Formats: sequence, C-alpha cells, structure tokens
Amino acid sequence: MRLILAILLCILAVALMAGLLAWFAERRLDRAAEAKSFSDVGKVPAVDVVLVLGTAPIGPEGGPNRYFVYRLDAAAALYKAGKAKYFIVSGTRDGRYDEPTAMRTGLIERGVPADAIYRDFDGDRTLDSIVRARRIYGQTRLVIVSQRFHLSRALFLARHEGIDAWGFEARDVDTPYSIFTELRRYPSALRAYWDVWMNTFPVELGKPVTIGVDPPE
Repeated sequence: MRLILAILLCILAVALMAGLLAWFAERRLDRAAEAKSFSDVGKVPAVDVVLVLGTAPIGPEGGPNRYFVYRLDAAAALYKAGKAKYFIVSGTRDGRYDEPTAMRTGLIERGVPADAIYRDFDGDRTLDSIVRARRIYGQTRLVIVSQRFHLSRALFLARHEGIDAWGFEARDVDTPYSIFTELRRYPSALRAYWDVWMNTFPVELGKPVTIGVDPPE
C-alpha cells in the first residue's frame, strides 16, 4: 500500500511540475511577443507578404469555426489598409477539410485578389508553416496573422528561423469551444521551445516558390 501511494505521489509531482513548466513557457512567449504583436491595423508595418496560419474551417458544433473566420477578417483588413501585397495561407489538407483552399476562398470573398494568395498545403504545424515561409517562399520579413495566444509561439519560431516578423492579432473567440481548446496553448508553448532546442525540422520541404513571380497554386 505504501509503495502504491509513493508511486501515485511521484506521478502527481511529475504532472504538477510539467504543468507549471508549460504555464511558464506560455507566459514567457506571451511577454516576448508584446513588442511585435498588434491589434490595431494602423500600427502594423507594411510588408510584401502576410502569413495566415490555418485552422479548421468548420467548428466542432458543425458551423463556421470562429477562430478561422476572425483570422480571415484580420488578413483582409491588412489588405484593405494597404499593409500587404501577397498572402501565404498555410494549413492542412486531408480527407476532412482543405484549410488553405478554404482560406483562399474566404479571402477572395473579402476582396483579396486570387492572384495575391499562395496556398501552402503542408502547414501541418505552426513550425512547418514558419519554416516553409522562410525556406520555400523565401520570406525574411513578414506579418503573421492568428489569435494572440497562437502568435506568441509563431513569432518565437519565426525569430529562430531568421525571419523579421510581426503579429497581427485576429479577434479571439468570446467563449472557447472546450476546455481543451483553452488549455492546449500551454503544452504547445512547451513544444515550441522543444522544437527550437532539438532543431526540429519538417521531413520534406519541396520546390521553392518565388512570390510575385511564380503563379499561385
């Protein structure tokens, strides 16, 4: 009985330490992003290219995903304000949905020309989207669009990839879809540090694309 209790206490202690470490990682990323993340479109530097990070277009309740909708609204606001010429919409394409194509369609509906939108179908993770923006699309200076909690780690990864990046904060949802949606930012922050420490790299990159010269896919 004492052995079982000791094992349970050790497991609890490890879980608590991991949780605190993840919380500290997220807080540190958020503080680091403050100087380069904006909610006012007027404060965002003008760039040639904006990277829009993907998420599922359909929410868990079956309707439009509000995270997705607000990211497209923010990206379109940058275009209308003359802050960007081109967009990379980076996300996943699988049997359930095609994030880049859905983002492209949504941006066109919001007034962004089709020939200004490049679809990156291999943005399975934030890390992939950042690395591909640099090494496939050749970008060393860009604005990244997502919600603030996502931008903090995206800007961290961009800095370590050699990209001079700013964040434009899409509106956050009023009520998270679930407790998992709210809490996953903490292990994700810890994983961002892990990726940098371990020099994690996408398995496959692909053919380089010159934005503004090569036609959008």
